[in-house]
Amino acid sequence: MGARASIGAVDRALPQTQCTRCGYADCAAYAAAIVRERAPIDRCPPGGASTLSALAALTGRRAARVDPECGEPGALAVAVIDEALCIGCTICIQVCPVDAIAGAPRRLHAVIDPLCSGCELCVAPCPADCIAMAPAGRVWSPVDAALARERHQARAARVLRGERIADRGPGRACAASSAAGTDAVARRLATVTAAVERARARRANAPRTSP
Repeated sequence: MGARASIGAVDRALPQTQCTRCGYADCAAYAAAIVRERAPIDRCPPGGASTLSALAALTGRRAARVDPECGEPGALAVAVIDEALCIGCTICIQVCPVDAIAGAPRRLHAVIDPLCSGCELCVAPCPADCIAMAPAGRVWSPVDAALARERHQARAARVLRGERIADRGPGRACAASSAAGTDAVARRLATVTAAVERARARRANAPRTSP
């Protein structure tokens, strides 16, 4: 395909973590820059060597390794919220690019592990400093990437319509991914629901301290 690679093909080769480490707003913007502006193909740490190889095959360009200025490739890590410190501010929900955080204003938030892309964009803005990254213990698969792209696109559409991101229900992110197959959507919806219920149960069973 070489230099004739389409933006869509390049975008599909990217991991869809939407982490912005490449210097662009999201994976789609980076794909457009690669095709239209001949942006370097070595700026995707989450994709690592496999993504770099795929981009080289698509564009006919070569790069020895991922640019270390963008970050080092590594194992997938997911965000974890310390529920004892969470103040329910919804900032993490608003900045999550793949709708992987469930919660509501002034309520405990929960990261839905199978949906988290490890982008780390929720860590720095948290005013309670209650979010950390932890090893995921799994790999980010092509199915994960496809679903993350759809959730990201659905989120962008809601923003364009003027909807408040933090007002969404916990199952909405998964419902937006119907194109990837009803079975996959059902599994992720069940994961979201179960995670929210576990968080509620932990909070309900936590020992109460006297004032």
